Amino acid sequence: MASSNPTDNRDHNTLTTNPAAGDTNGILDIEQGIGISLPTASCAKTTFEFITPATKEVVEVLVDHSKRAQWLRAAVLGANDGLLSTSALMIGVGAVKKDIKTMILTGIAGLLAGACSMAMGEFVSVYSQYDIELAQLKRENKARNGGAADLAVKKKHLPSPFHAAAASATAFAVGALVPLLAAAFIRDYAVRIGVVIGTVSLVLVVFGGLAAVLGNAPPVKSLLRVLVGGWIAMGATYGLTKFVGSVGI
Repeated sequence: MASSNPTDNRDHNTLTTNPAAGDTNGILDIEQGIGISLPTASCAKTTFEFITPATKEVVEVLVDHSKRAQWLRAAVLGANDGLLSTSALMIGVGAVKKDIKTMILTGIAGLLAGACSMAMGEFVSVYSQYDIELAQLKRENKARNGGAADLAVKKKHLPSPFHAAAASATAFAVGALVPLLAAAFIRDYAVRIGVVIGTVSLVLVVFGGLAAVLGNAPPVKSLLRVLVGGWIAMGATYGLTKFVGSVGI
């Protein structure tokens, strides 16, 4: 949120305002001071400057958004997994069983199994990380003769296995709902398959774009990678299931 009347007086292109001169455009109220959002070289960080009323000193505050970006990236990847695995299952089973009931039940089973699997995997993984970081905190706290209160405060900043498991399961389920909803009300087999593939392809493009933004990657390459990978997964599942069904195994 930059000022419309900034005074550019820094070599590194930071923007400041002068409240005393009446220049208040783009000013934010921050605890015990006045400040503005400033540009930064890192897309994961935002820098704020605020001027304390008492001393008129300019103080820079750096806000790190990297943890939030990690959670967003995990959510996008989880939803992408749910979308792709469930749609591939539905199309694969649809290769040998064309009725809508079988296809929908396969999708529901895939949603439930995948969400539970993602949740348990994330819980175990994050709990292992939690144990390692907690042990390190205890060693550091002991070395510094810190008290239980200090340790309790630091523990609040550790990753939560329960939150991670819930987020992973929810993201997977949201992605898995897309092909289920796309196929739920279409009786004709060929149309149903086409709608599922088209809907999944569209959402894969959206997920590819989000992954590119969060990973600061080239958008076109990211979109193509996600989209072509999804087509390969669905095509391979359909073709191999059709083959297995045709040989009577």
